[in-house]
Amino acid sequence: MNRLILCADDFAFSTEDSLVIAELLRSGKLNATSCMTLRPNWMEDSVMLRSVPQGAQIGLHLTLTEEAPIHPNGFTRDGVMPGIDPLTRLAARGALDPAEITREVEAQFDRFEAAMGRPPAFVDGHQHSHALPGVRPIVLAITRRRAPEAWVRTCEDRLAGLLGRPWRGKAIGSAYHSRGLGRAAEKAGLRCNRGFAGHYGFDGRFAEALPRFLDHGGPEHLVMCHPGAGRRAGDVIAAARRDEADVLRTVAVSDMAAQRGLAFAA
Repeated sequence: MNRLILCADDFAFSTEDSLVIAELLRSGKLNATSCMTLRPNWMEDSVMLRSVPQGAQIGLHLTLTEEAPIHPNGFTRDGVMPGIDPLTRLAARGALDPAEITREVEAQFDRFEAAMGRPPAFVDGHQHSHALPGVRPIVLAITRRRAPEAWVRTCEDRLAGLLGRPWRGKAIGSAYHSRGLGRAAEKAGLRCNRGFAGHYGFDGRFAEALPRFLDHGGPEHLVMCHPGAGRRAGDVIAAARRDEADVLRTVAVSDMAAQRGLAFAA
């Protein structure tokens, strides 16, 4: 039976968001979360993860966009790293300093291990920045050295999956930017998820989107989501975070998954 990994991204985006994610993990509505260890509240928030089910996967959400870095770097402006589109352009031009990327990725790994006492179960990237050219090989090399048992997120999926769900534009775009990541991870001795979904318009339609994310599920089918309290100033998906949390509190994820041939262990 194919397996569902339902992962809440952005743990530690704010303490209020972390509280919601920890609640959903404890209640069996999620079985993974991905942590922003550069956030100033990360160390305190990480304590919440000690009470989640033992089988929950806790991963590292490498963050190279829209947050203050742990170490100053040449692509930060006014103390904040750029959005994904400017960062993508810099990466495409080869304008990112590998030494700066390496130092930041290592520091975010350091903070994960300092809080959790172990390597991450998986590694991904905020806005999928870990898949960018120039960033990808650094992330794979560091993950292989520091977390060799971890899997790495890829947004790649079978064509049937990409075309068989709504909101396919973003999904195809992310799959395109992740192309080759699965093969590169395999060459580095690492695994990736096999099947990916979670893109929609953050438009209050998560109740409609969630079951469709489970359609055409792969063998290790990863679905990202972003539940939270939605209270941090400047959060452009604040309302969607609240909506997702409300939906997850009410739905029977295991039943929904089983109806589509997916096993959900929470």
